[in-house]
Amino acid sequence: MSAGEFWSTSVLNFCIALGVVLGGSTMGGVGAFFTNQPPLYVMDNLADQLKIWALVAALGGTFDTIKSFELHILGGELDQVFQQLIFILSAFFGAHVGTTLVRWLINGEW
Repeated sequence: MSAGEFWSTSVLNFCIALGVVLGGSTMGGVGAFFTNQPPLYVMDNLADQLKIWALVAALGGTFDTIKSFELHILGGELDQVFQQLIFILSAFFGAHVGTTLVRWLINGEW
């Protein structure tokens, strides 16, 4: 994998995870409004619950990542393991930033 492809995949993972959290919690808030539930409370809960699913969506399934770790560690390709860790971290940061943005929106703090 070239350096450009590596960084573009990292940014894509970040944005996918961010989008899953922001979109899911926003649409959940709309649904809560229509079902006469407190939208901001539902959005906060959904942002927390969607974090793990945002990681899974960004990485394309956890099984592929775990299998990649196994193959590259046993094969002695530690640079590939490092790349997979960066992909996981970028997806985690995207989900975390999404949750933080939802909480800022709810609390009105910028």
